[in-house]
Amino acid sequence: MTRRICVVTAGHLATCPRMLKAADGFLAEGYDVRVISTRTTGWATVADADIAASRGWRWRVVNYDRAEAPATWLRSGARHKAARALASMLTSLPHIVVTAAFGRVHRELVDAILEQPADLIYGGTTGAIAAVAEAGHRAGTPFAVDFEDFHCAEHESPDGDLSNGLAAAVMRFAAEGAAFVTAGSDAIARACLDELRISAIPINNVFSLPSSPPSDVRSRRPADEFAAYWFSQTIGPGRGLEDVVRALGLTPRSASLTLRGCPTAGYVESLLELAARQAPRVRIAIEPPSPPASMIDACRAFDLGVSAEQGHIRNRMLNLPNKATTYPLAGLPVALTNTAGQSALAKDLGSGALVFAPGNVASLAEQLLPLMTDPARLAEAREASWHAARTRWHWEHELERGALLAAVSRVLP
Repeated sequence: MTRRICVVTAGHLATCPRMLKAADGFLAEGYDVRVISTRTTGWATVADADIAASRGWRWRVVNYDRAEAPATWLRSGARHKAARALASMLTSLPHIVVTAAFGRVHRELVDAILEQPADLIYGGTTGAIAAVAEAGHRAGTPFAVDFEDFHCAEHESPDGDLSNGLAAAVMRFAAEGAAFVTAGSDAIARACLDELRISAIPINNVFSLPSSPPSDVRSRRPADEFAAYWFSQTIGPGRGLEDVVRALGLTPRSASLTLRGCPTAGYVESLLELAARQAPRVRIAIEPPSPPASMIDACRAFDLGVSAEQGHIRNRMLNLPNKATTYPLAGLPVALTNTAGQSALAKDLGSGALVFAPGNVASLAEQLLPLMTDPARLAEAREASWHAARTRWHWEHELERGALLAAVSRVLP
């Protein structure tokens, strides 16, 4: 009999590549896979439908879009708000309050998981962790959880103390009785063990090798313009973009910084004002979000990828962002901050890495200059980055997809 795996995310398919890769990997191994995701609003709804239509697994959506599912939106929002208010007043919280305060559609996700039997439940993203564990316990089904982030340190104090405290309780609850736990980086796995006594398998945010290697596509943009690139779901403060603008402004070359994502209100305007004052030769361009399958190709036309995680939020020090491992697959050198989460990648990138401390724009500018003025040095950096991608930093590697499949095979021999 074919073993059944239920993969769960509290986000959109298009915004949770870890669970998407897991589902695809399980299906390729011959498992019967059902995927549960949510729907809220925005560009990802269309992208989700395109993704699901191209896959062989079954798909179940928990819809709480305000326009499409107003009753679920209202009910889940009221429940979540009331639970958080109660949690802020009490020191000892029952489990039902913790889960409702931590995940808006926790109850709906649990119900969706339990609609069909499974031999293993595996899930990640903030709002799905507790749902996976609760459904596993209620059904008597083996379950496993993924900590893509160090959820108990995702928010700034003091405003984020409640969310961080709830996350710590949920992480402990989810790990208790789990068949295995995965983590988004070596640094997150170490923090889980040191601080929460949770043993986790590090599986990095890496992606499949592209069908074609990097190529010289500089003819697609102005030849005299050095092109840097950054992407995320949201374009906003606290991501080191100001450092990159200032560093580019310290160099003598004209440059561009392309940002892909959904801008927060007023942020792009403030960045443009900064560039006008301190980097007048730097052109800033904004691009809309793209589906996961197109992200590597979207990088190819640029000279440099940027992953300037800051240290003001502890999780940012520990995580390894999707962007940092996507750039090398397109053959881009990477400007990245010296965080614990990015350190192993930076080491393997070698001359393809421009490593700097958050705020040290002079150091970044000094490392940028050779790439901007010496085509041979840029070509060397591009090759070093691609070498790291194809030899270690890709999803098919035995320490990435192989580690996840091995963990599953121990549960479902």
